[in-house]
Amino acid sequence: MSISVNSAFDSGNIRLVKAEGSTLDLEIVNDAQSDFYQWFHFRLAGVRGQALTLRLTNCAKSAYPMGWPGYQARVSTDRENWVLADTSYDNGVLTINAEVDSDLLWVAYFAPYSMDRHNDLVAALAELPQVTHRELGVSLDGQAIDCLTIGEGPLTVWLYARQHPGESMAEWWMEGALERLVDPDDAVARALRARCTFHCVPNMNPDGSARGHLRTNAVGVNLNREWHAPSAERSPEVLCVRNAMDEAKPVFAMDIHGDEAIAANFLAGFEGIPSLTARQEEKYHLFANTLERICPDFQTSQGYELSRPGEANLSMSTTQLAERYGCVSMTLEMPFKDHDPLADPVHGWSPERSKRLAHSCLDALHQILPELEAK
Repeated sequence: MSISVNSAFDSGNIRLVKAEGSTLDLEIVNDAQSDFYQWFHFRLAGVRGQALTLRLTNCAKSAYPMGWPGYQARVSTDRENWVLADTSYDNGVLTINAEVDSDLLWVAYFAPYSMDRHNDLVAALAELPQVTHRELGVSLDGQAIDCLTIGEGPLTVWLYARQHPGESMAEWWMEGALERLVDPDDAVARALRARCTFHCVPNMNPDGSARGHLRTNAVGVNLNREWHAPSAERSPEVLCVRNAMDEAKPVFAMDIHGDEAIAANFLAGFEGIPSLTARQEEKYHLFANTLERICPDFQTSQGYELSRPGEANLSMSTTQLAERYGCVSMTLEMPFKDHDPLADPVHGWSPERSKRLAHSCLDALHQILPELEAK
């Protein structure tokens, strides 16, 4: 019985090039109308007891080839528990080796977060009396841009994720944040709800998520380069969220992402915006330092190069929000590899750790509330 390859499902992405027994040559498919590719997610059938060699042969020209060295793919037989696979990278080819006692094997760049799970999360939360659901708009494919509002305090907080759909750890983080925020027995959550109003957008890019894209929406647009001038034709997802932010201006905002190359959790800020103030920057660093102190799965020594004064890219949400509203905004990056300072040899960076990091972020936010409340 030959091995079959299938990616015709939510967030699926792969193309079979050649099969010789249990050795398969595969290619990752570009995002629609775009040169970006790196996300993969596919199913293999007829694999029980076979020593699989899966060769992804077009990795050299992917969006972030520097992300492959040291990376390990995720595999699962039940789509619930995802573990690291034996993975190597050489001369543009990512090779995944696996052998399982199962007829089926799923393989992915990171543990997927399906649109079904997204809709289940939104439906469950929308039923709660302390949560208000709004559909801010629709994507180019007609999917809803969901926003969940929690709390009744005067500080406006925006949490939004998955502008880049292949960064599925971002919605796992959001699930963790939302579950904690609605917990009636959690003292930190109760305090946050009393002092803040949270507007949470779990998935900014449902089209790219469903289509199996790495970085773009249905027409190949990178949403995190649209915040200076979003349009209904190219980026209605950003347009409807930014319009909602204009009505409920953030004091604190987090944009949740994943990073291909850096093996650690870190923040990116707004250092180069034209209107930067010392007080704004102090609050950002206070949050980062507080999170590092309370959470071993976070660090501040590694990260992106800082923008020079006045040279921030205002098409990105974190810098646009900091400039537009004078708020404390930031991008949280989680690794596709692992948080090397505290690595997990079985699961790597995982959905569970993403959710727990969200809890720590809420703890850090709670600790700095007096500074955010101070004029």
